[in-house]
Amino acid sequence: MPAVPPLPLSRRHLIGGLCLAPLSLAVPRRAPGAPAIRAARPTDIRIVEVTHAFAGHTYRAPYMFGGRSVDRVTLLDVQVRVRAGSGVESWGFGSMTLGNAWAFPKATQEDGLGAMMALADALRDVTAACDEDGHPLDLWRALEPAYLRAAEAVGRTRNLRSPIPKLCTLVVASPFDAAIHDAYGKAFGVSSYATYSKAHVRQDLSRDLGPQFAGEYLDRYIPSAPRAVTPVFHSVGASDAIEPADLKVRLDDGLPNTLAEWIAHDGLTHFKIKLNGGNDAQDFDRITRVDRVVRTGMQARRVRDWHYILDFNEGCPDVGYLLGVLRRVREATPDGFARIKYVEQPTSRDLANDRGNVMHEASKLLPVVVDEGLVDLAALLVAREMGYTGVALKACKGQSQAMLMAAAAQKFGMFLCVQDLTCPGASLIHSAGIAARVPGNAGIEANARQFVPSANAAWEARFPGLFTIHDGVMRTGQLTGPGLGAVPPGPRVP
Repeated sequence: MPAVPPLPLSRRHLIGGLCLAPLSLAVPRRAPGAPAIRAARPTDIRIVEVTHAFAGHTYRAPYMFGGRSVDRVTLLDVQVRVRAGSGVESWGFGSMTLGNAWAFPKATQEDGLGAMMALADALRDVTAACDEDGHPLDLWRALEPAYLRAAEAVGRTRNLRSPIPKLCTLVVASPFDAAIHDAYGKAFGVSSYATYSKAHVRQDLSRDLGPQFAGEYLDRYIPSAPRAVTPVFHSVGASDAIEPADLKVRLDDGLPNTLAEWIAHDGLTHFKIKLNGGNDAQDFDRITRVDRVVRTGMQARRVRDWHYILDFNEGCPDVGYLLGVLRRVREATPDGFARIKYVEQPTSRDLANDRGNVMHEASKLLPVVVDEGLVDLAALLVAREMGYTGVALKACKGQSQAMLMAAAAQKFGMFLCVQDLTCPGASLIHSAGIAARVPGNAGIEANARQFVPSANAAWEARFPGLFTIHDGVMRTGQLTGPGLGAVPPGPRVP
């Protein structure tokens, strides 16, 4: 496979002026592996070294969402060494699933995953060549446009039928971004969330989010301390067994097989119902069946407070379909309908070309959250115009973007939630750290414990109550750092 050459990443070229000159793909400002120049300020960092690796895991059972089914995962693990202006060096770690079925649905599974792995190789070189110094947010401003250029180059090299989408690039970039935030916090011996104030960040939020944010920094919107516990939204996959009659094969691995068994096993009270769309009778039946089984389980445990999310993963052909399903559910089970917290990405992620599917009427019934369609501030503003009232934050879109979108959504009075990408291990720690801090967030998914628990095995003992759920909650109070809180098992990459 031809290598994609690294990109030059001088901040002077990328963001320092009013006019941005075209960048060559051939000559990096600093060759990968060359020593970094010491940062200008004590609170600034520069990237010194970048390594990455892949790890594969097979699901214990397939996971279906939005009409697509996945049965395995490839993890991208990244380590970044940085040097602070004081001369102190530290390593940061980031990890994320290469969820190609979700991030690059127009490609086949083979082509999508292959493109994402090739892009990861390219982004390692891009990151290592970065000669920018500053806070991780400063580095992200320089790196993001270069990452997008690298994705274009990879797409051309591999002759892909469809260009690599921005969402896909964000997913591949996210562990690099996480590792930089993690290294920054570790360089100063504090949680990464304690570095989002004026004391560490050079520029206020107006640099990224516009003049409304003049004089404001992320610490205004994101607290540094996590909540002690965070409710877990158990994902009911579109092909998961709700009742014993749904089981085709029983797995004898010590874990539950049906929704009722999971409720008893983990003491669940929050549920995310995955729906394929395209067949309103089937969607209605699945929602009401889940409600019936959950209600029975709650009554047996004498629990009165439980909640649902409906996630169509773009499966609704139009907003009329969504409205019809919601109204049928409200009529059939008023109490069940009242327990739905929000609806997630009901129609196409391509908001710019789907402007007719506005959500104003649906948002009168329930909050409607943009997820796959949220790739930057411009997309958030379009979604808001279209009647979306909520924003789904995800670690897989990058720590920098998650923090900026959290601030923007709060300023605009939008509903906030944090979603998963079947994140195991360090990626779940990262996701949980966000979920435990974002104001108003109702809970967190933790799908890996259901579908790929083998990927959590090395982490469980060091984070009790994070990977194994009791009483329906995750023990997130332990995620206080330093960095983003995840130290990889085993020896550090030298």
